[in-house]
Parts: sequence; C-alpha cells; structure tokens
Amino acid sequence: MTTYGILIFEGAEELDFVGPWEVFTASSMLREQVDTVVLIAEHSNPVRCNKGMRVLSDHTFSDHPQLDVLLVPGGNGTRVQVHNSALIQWISKESSRVAWVTSVCTGALLLHEAGPARGRRVATHYAFEESLQSRGDITVVKDARYVVDGNVVTSQGVSAGIDMSLWLIGRIHGREHARAVRRYIQYEPAPPYMADVPLS
Repeated sequence: MTTYGILIFEGAEELDFVGPWEVFTASSMLREQVDTVVLIAEHSNPVRCNKGMRVLSDHTFSDHPQLDVLLVPGGNGTRVQVHNSALIQWISKESSRVAWVTSVCTGALLLHEAGPARGRRVATHYAFEESLQSRGDITVVKDARYVVDGNVVTSQGVSAGIDMSLWLIGRIHGREHARAVRRYIQYEPAPPYMADVPLS
C-alpha cells in the first residue's frame, strides 16, 4: 500500500496537483484501491487555487496519515508560501519521513526553502529557472521534463507533473503498471500540440 500526500495552498496551480492526483488515483484503482491519495492543507478552510478553483483538503498538517510520497505543487502562491514558516516546517518534517519527495513547477522553490532540494539537481517552470538557480545550493536542469536526484523528483511546469507521476508509479509499482495507467487516462501526447496545424 502506498499513501500519496498532495499539498495544496492558496495560489497553487491547479493542474500541478490535479494531474498527479489523476495518475495516483488511477494507479490505485488499477491496483484494486489498495493505495490512498489525500489532499493536505494547513487549515481545513477551502483553498482558492491559482486560477480560481476552490478545493477542500482531506486533512490538515496535524491529522494526516503517514505518507510514502509527498507532492508539492507550484503556482503563484509559492512566492507567498515560501515565507509561511508553518508550511515550510511541515514540508521539512514530512520530507524526512517519506520515501519520495516530489514537486511540480515552482514547488521546487518550497522544497529548496524547506531543505530537500538543497544540493540537488531539480526541474522547475522555464520562467522560474534563473530565479531558483540564483538562490544557491541547487542545480536547475533546463532540458528535462522531470529530474530524479536520489529520492527527490521534480518536474517542469503544469502538465510535466503528469509525466513525473507516471515515472514515479512505474518506479514504485513497475513499468507495465505505469503503462496501464497511462493508457487508462489516455495520456499519449504525441504529437503534443496540433492546434496550430490547419485542418485539411
């Protein structure tokens, strides 16, 4: 059994956590619901995300189950949350307890502030790479959808969290399982974008 804990906070980018949520819950479904996926926030109040979605967490920092995987999303809210000592301390504490620490987009900023990303190679949103690199004690990789450095796995922005999550469940539960999840959610971005190609 694997327990995935997904952090949410004011200003979190929606797809940063909803994409991985879909991957992890689909994975659990294909494994006969043996895994658990929970949303965790500092408080029990509704969280307003980056583009206005309002979300209720399953747990708060004080009452969640023991986690195997921690996922930290990004979004404009990270610029505020990086100064939230309660959130940073919680990430730091949980990171020392879990098997895998992950982030999407500018969630890498919070992992850097909390400690797990220090001295690591990481990925983040392309528009934030230079800013994160300038914080020091971190190496930002600019040409990879996601980066694995020990038990810390970070991805570029928004949709890249889906790629990272598929890799992670493949690492935990096997490559064929990850392929089955990818087929189930019909995530096959090849080619990745065709809206600019005229219809014939």
